[in-house]
Amino acid sequence: MKQSSINIDILMDPNKVPEQISWTATDSNADMAQKAKAMCLAFWDGADKTALRIDLWTKDMMVDEMADFYYQMLVSMADTFDRATHQHEMVEDMKKFARQFSEKFRAIQLKEQQ
Repeated sequence: MKQSSINIDILMDPNKVPEQISWTATDSNADMAQKAKAMCLAFWDGADKTALRIDLWTKDMMVDEMADFYYQMLVSMADTFDRATHQHEMVEDMKKFARQFSEKFRAIQLKEQQ
């Protein structure tokens, strides 16, 4: 049996606010640690039937980047749900929500800029 590892390193300021996030994976083709401005990691606890999550973002993560990040996560979660359940109608509903989320965010941004 093959074992893989993903390592995540967080550099924090004195107030424990993330300044830098980097990660490496044993199965990655990358030669060096990859940087990220944000991360969301979730584990399913089957015994308690709860999701355990770690959500972090760096000081330089912009609000519009966070909206793009969430839009892409919503779409990818829909794709994962599709592969796992084949509930295509629900998947389309999830993707529709993701599009509406993105469009609404953009509209709010435009309105705030006026």
